[in-house]
Amino acid sequence: MIEINNLTFFPVDKNSFSQVAKIVLKGENEVLKTFSLAFVKKEEIKKLNKIFRDKNKPTDVLSFSLKEKKYLGEIIICPEIVKENAKKYKIPIKMEMMKVFIHGILHLLGYDHEKTAKAAEEMEIKQEKYLKEALLK
Repeated sequence: MIEINNLTFFPVDKNSFSQVAKIVLKGENEVLKTFSLAFVKKEEIKKLNKIFRDKNKPTDVLSFSLKEKKYLGEIIICPEIVKENAKKYKIPIKMEMMKVFIHGILHLLGYDHEKTAKAAEEMEIKQEKYLKEALLK
């Protein structure tokens, strides 16, 4: 279901990420789908963001959808940026990490908050719903 590659020193609880992935995929009726998750350093995600989105700055999460039969694609998260954002928003790092992870999964499933205000609202509602479910587990 989920393949995790940690290229940072950030401790990764694989079970937590698997549980969250199951919640989102089940909620979206995509339980048989798999994807990969990579954790990278700030410099690496900045390079990827420049190459694929033409934004010359680091970001918290990138999603690359492949839309193959059973493989959704890859999510790349930068724990350094997630920590900075958690501090800025005054929320626990784990909560911010799960939020960006869910955000990434929703992108792999075809949601796009940059299309329209309505699409952004729909994605935000789903993200909050799945985050609440994940935090209750």
